[in-house]
Amino acid sequence: MTDQSGSAGPEAGGGLPGAASPVPGRAAPDEPSQESPDAGRDTGTGPAVPGRTGTAGSPDVPEPPPPPAAAAEVPEPPPPAVPGNGAATAPPSGQGPQEPQGPQEPLPAARAQETVRLAVSHTVPLLPGADPVTRTEDDARAALVRVRDEVAKAVVGQDATVSGLVLALLCRGHVLVEGVPGVAKTLLVRALSAALDLDTARVQFTPDLMPGDVTGSLVYDARTARFSFREGPVFTNLLLADEINRTPPKTQASLLEAMQERQVSVDGRPRTLPDPFLVIATQNPVEYEGTYPLPEAQLDRFLLKLTVPLPPRDVELRVLARHAEGFDPQDLAAAGVRPVATAKDLAAAAAGVRRVDVSEAVMGYVVDVVRATRVSPSLSLGVSPRGATALLATGRAWAWLSGRGYVTPDDVKALARPTLRHRVQLRPEAELEGTTAEGVLDTVLATVPVPR
Repeated sequence: MTDQSGSAGPEAGGGLPGAASPVPGRAAPDEPSQESPDAGRDTGTGPAVPGRTGTAGSPDVPEPPPPPAAAAEVPEPPPPAVPGNGAATAPPSGQGPQEPQGPQEPLPAARAQETVRLAVSHTVPLLPGADPVTRTEDDARAALVRVRDEVAKAVVGQDATVSGLVLALLCRGHVLVEGVPGVAKTLLVRALSAALDLDTARVQFTPDLMPGDVTGSLVYDARTARFSFREGPVFTNLLLADEINRTPPKTQASLLEAMQERQVSVDGRPRTLPDPFLVIATQNPVEYEGTYPLPEAQLDRFLLKLTVPLPPRDVELRVLARHAEGFDPQDLAAAGVRPVATAKDLAAAAAGVRRVDVSEAVMGYVVDVVRATRVSPSLSLGVSPRGATALLATGRAWAWLSGRGYVTPDDVKALARPTLRHRVQLRPEAELEGTTAEGVLDTVLATVPVPR
């Protein structure tokens, strides 16, 4: 268990550097924002340097961007957005299409109910008789930034790791969180689940855990004389696989189908998992007694591998201060952590990410980076095409969080280490010389030409 000595304290991180300024012409929301008591206070950790990990104060995911100003509520939704432009522009009053003047016939009610209007990014389709429920990109982006603020009420100094978890939510990918005992890995995931209005489940992986304990199994009912399927904890939206490297490989492999296909096959019948479905696994990198390292085939299923560093001195002082004030890591509700984002927000955000433009030059840069790892003399295994698609996906999500509708080479470089570090394998002689996967990736990024 890693959350017993987890960090605690309110922290409302400022924003991700490099974020675009709010969209011109957008009014500020009428309602006051719900922020933590220390919103806007400097955390003292400074901006993150892309590609740096493993040391205090230099997280491996850049700091999250400030949220663009949310659009003010208007009587009617805006017209459909033009693909690739990222925003819809309504025609000025009195300057619409030139049509003959005269009374307009009302739209039939049946047709109005079936019409789905796209706002800036996403509108939930309307069912007959249902009330319209709209989530725009600005709404979704603001909700995900509020998730960071909620997590900061329980965990101090881990903004970069929280940003990585938010990226995984946008990309529908899974995350492997690694860190020494006592750096609040489990508390971090628990606080994230408390800030999301999603179903969550936790599995403590142990040496005697069986595959059926995770996926579910058939149970005989003596009253009906029939077998019925009892769902396991994997049938949830957010699954915390705590200390995944402490269970045997057969139980680890039970998650392969769930992570890749979003389904579980029991007794020859596939059973679909809820949407969204995300696995966040934790592991301890310094203890090898009684552990089972994850095979490369399963490591490749994780979108990101995040490392949780030891906190700097000022952050650790704030941790002790919060505990001295009575903070209980087991009672997140008392710390004020509440749900601020829903599945509809995640769906709207994912739809916006899919509309982020990627130029041919940036795609060529991604391909050149992953191909360079395959010919590196220090690596026996380079990045696969799946890793290339993962790097492209995280770059698009990062650009969307930054308020941009396009991906830059800097986005690719910023996410290269957390996306690729677990997809490469060092040669034994390179390990003896002290070479690390992060060092090899830094060399690759420094040598591959960046498109202009």
